[in-house]
Amino acid sequence: MLSEFARDLIAGLATRPHSISPKYFYDIEGSRLFDRICELPEYYPTRSELQILQDRAGEIAALAGRGAEIVEFGAGSLRKVRLLLQAFKAPARYLPIDISGEHLRDAAGILRGEFAGLDVQPVVADYTQALQLPPARGTGQRIGFFPGSTIGNFTPEEALVFLQRAAEMLRGGALLLGADLVKDPQVLHAAYNDAQGVTAAFNLNLLARANRELGANFVLPQFAHYACYNAPRQRIEMHLLSRVRQEVAFAGQRFSLDEGESLQTENSYKFTIEGLRALARRAGFRPGPVWTDPARLFSVHWLHAP
Repeated sequence: MLSEFARDLIAGLATRPHSISPKYFYDIEGSRLFDRICELPEYYPTRSELQILQDRAGEIAALAGRGAEIVEFGAGSLRKVRLLLQAFKAPARYLPIDISGEHLRDAAGILRGEFAGLDVQPVVADYTQALQLPPARGTGQRIGFFPGSTIGNFTPEEALVFLQRAAEMLRGGALLLGADLVKDPQVLHAAYNDAQGVTAAFNLNLLARANRELGANFVLPQFAHYACYNAPRQRIEMHLLSRVRQEVAFAGQRFSLDEGESLQTENSYKFTIEGLRALARRAGFRPGPVWTDPARLFSVHWLHAP
């Protein structure tokens, strides 16, 4: 039986233009490479969001109240949620959700060691699909946490659907959402085309993962990382560009790629503050406070879920 990754890659290569979801970046190696990206001098989103969370942790904790339950969508290294767990008053439970089960379980084990008595319950699932969370525990609010501007990886239609589902899951609580802002295209270009080539390795790892897991025969040097800012659509587009005419095969299928043809691996939409708040209202949230770093590169939003 074919894995979801295999099915989606077959579908992506069978249609033109070729594309695949960025969720497949995050196997163990992809997660490790992304952690490296977050430390790069050009990659401002992580340090900007961390600065906001550090500076505003007390305000966020006051909004959450005592005994809150934190649900993190797409939990990775768990670095950012530590700031919330340190600031929150007696959090009832932490539910990290991620598709990369081994990486998530390792990180959750470390977190348990750091926060004695905290109930950490990892949920291995695809948060882009409808999912059922365990029943709420305690009397505090259920607070969603969706950092890293991962909301920008969705199409506008997908983002609305995700937020509608989140508003339903978090009813009576709130969502703490990180969103990257529209800015100078040169700053954006540098963030996705770093001088050390780590983002390129991260992008190409998707093909290496297909070779490892699916028995595919992608020849990585025959592909190039390409990322550009599409200003009219307010998004970064990331591609794997075929350097030559070539054929690839896996799962009993064969696909041809022309020279210059691409497999699009990611869209990363950027937002204005008012644009994001309008989207949240359409999804059923009531926008609350919004915080930015001093340079206004990044934003963090508190969205009430009535």
